[in-house]
Amino acid sequence: MNKAFVREQTSDADDEDGGAQLPPLPPGGKNYLTPQGYARLRAELKTLVENERPKVVETVSWAAKNGDRSENGDYIYGKKRLREIDRRIRFLTKRLDIAEVVDASLQHGNDQVFFGATVRYADDKGTEHAITIVGIDETEPLQGKISWISPVARALLKAREGDSVSLPTPGGMATLEILEVTYPPRG
Repeated sequence: MNKAFVREQTSDADDEDGGAQLPPLPPGGKNYLTPQGYARLRAELKTLVENERPKVVETVSWAAKNGDRSENGDYIYGKKRLREIDRRIRFLTKRLDIAEVVDASLQHGNDQVFFGATVRYADDKGTEHAITIVGIDETEPLQGKISWISPVARALLKAREGDSVSLPTPGGMATLEILEVTYPPRG
């Protein structure tokens, strides 16, 4: 087969931003973050720029001086790691540039569900769940932190304590009863 019709994988593809695609935001949506989530992303960016990247650059520089680069594991791995770090730095920079920090503690005492709320609700079977609505970059489902664009969060947003909301699921409509809405205390 003619090489013109075969797509070859090259290391140049690793340099593209393709591996660090931003999770989709709703049209016209913003990248909301809690102050803690913003601080965590800033700290990660700072660590990558000030600590990790210089160490890897030093290792690659040392390995390059050792001669034949084609069989030099330190050089090959270092260059790959450097591309990964640079990709993550670009990703974090883009995310922080479009971030809108929302301090949920300003809603303290409110019984309506907004970004940053911790909501305790019961499903159709009476099972209670507790979730905190956070930004896309802060989600940790196992810790009960869900994205504000998730179906559950969208169903709960703007409802109040005591309200029942409908949640479309693959098995049909589910009803969620909001038992409690809390926000972090003002600090």
